[in-house]
Amino acid sequence: MSGTAKRIEIQAAQRLKTLMRDYFLDLDEAARDPARRVAWCTSVGPCEILVAFGFATYFPENHGALLGAKKISHQLIPYAVSAGYCAESCSYMNSDIGAAIRGVSPLQDAYGVGGPPKPDLLVYSTNQCREVQDWFNFFGRRHDAPVLGVCPPTHLGDVTPAHVAFVRGELAGLIERIESQFGLKLAPGKLEETVARSSQASTLWRRVLETAGARPATLSFWDGLIHMAPVILMRGSPAAVAYYRELLAEMHDRVAQGVGAVPKERFRVYWEGMPVWPRVRDLSEKCFDLGVSVAASTYCNSWAFDEYDGGDPLEWMARTSISIFINRDEATKQAFLLEMMRRYELDGIIFHNARTCPNNTNSRFGMAQRLRDRCGLAVLVIDGDLSDQRFFSTAQTMTNLEAFVEQLEARRRPACAALVEEVAP
Repeated sequence: MSGTAKRIEIQAAQRLKTLMRDYFLDLDEAARDPARRVAWCTSVGPCEILVAFGFATYFPENHGALLGAKKISHQLIPYAVSAGYCAESCSYMNSDIGAAIRGVSPLQDAYGVGGPPKPDLLVYSTNQCREVQDWFNFFGRRHDAPVLGVCPPTHLGDVTPAHVAFVRGELAGLIERIESQFGLKLAPGKLEETVARSSQASTLWRRVLETAGARPATLSFWDGLIHMAPVILMRGSPAAVAYYRELLAEMHDRVAQGVGAVPKERFRVYWEGMPVWPRVRDLSEKCFDLGVSVAASTYCNSWAFDEYDGGDPLEWMARTSISIFINRDEATKQAFLLEMMRRYELDGIIFHNARTCPNNTNSRFGMAQRLRDRCGLAVLVIDGDLSDQRFFSTAQTMTNLEAFVEQLEARRRPACAALVEEVAP
């Protein structure tokens, strides 16, 4: 048990609060300024194109997560259901639609803005799921704004040149449609500049996450959920690059001083799948009390892209958008998880079976059992949801976490260096 150990807060969090306030206030100003335009984008969508065109860019999935974290999604989802959306479809989508119908938003209390900014354009990519297409089309109709999409090949094993060329063509077409729709012309070199900054922020973010390989882990999954905001919302901006430089310097200081997210770290585990936003604090405190560092996760690594080294920015965007974990086949995902287990010397893995997010749930087709049986890993599957707390039992999950730690105690073995060799699904 962690006993009387105190959590040492990450100092950069104070800077992050200011950064987030500035971001949302600027969005609000952009929506009010006739000389500016606002674009909505999916979280791993082609935001670099929108930034290069000068759009103020907003991400509805972030709003869905905020609704979950504020524990109000379950109150709003029925409004989306009344509009014809299935209650077990994406709870981000349903709660966001419900919030719009109801006229509520956590942005009102947090930043003093009326809510999400009115879009001039909505752009999605189905590299995550098809739900984003329906989600954006709802708001396109609601705001009488154009909706443009990129539909890449999905469930990929090897990412081939043909895959990249296809998606590059879709991105080039997106640029042409934006130029035609809004009478704009993408300035020469602007996209390269934006992609370079986006890649730089992403690379710095990866390096921040990699510092959790130290013992004790410098930061946890729970910390990552807070500090990943700029790499999602501000990709392509100098502000995101500056923030991650600051955060990385603090993480290096933590490594040098032996400061950990869980000072009395007993076990190191991996979180696979979506967060349970309404219960993040409860889960974080439980893991802390049990001496468990959730040292790595799929979710936070979803924005740790390969580095851009110049050349065709559209090719980099195309390859990045289809190489992400959620867009890969079962064998590729399993190989990635095994490499993460080896790299971070983890003792076990927690899978979140998110009821309304099958696209980002990987415990439904035997992967958890394969990792347990073939590699001797301690595995826990918890049932819940990303935003809808009606699908989550706090008492049952906490009991299961305690039993999981008992498994870890019984095993008490170091991570197996040969794990990465076991990749067959």
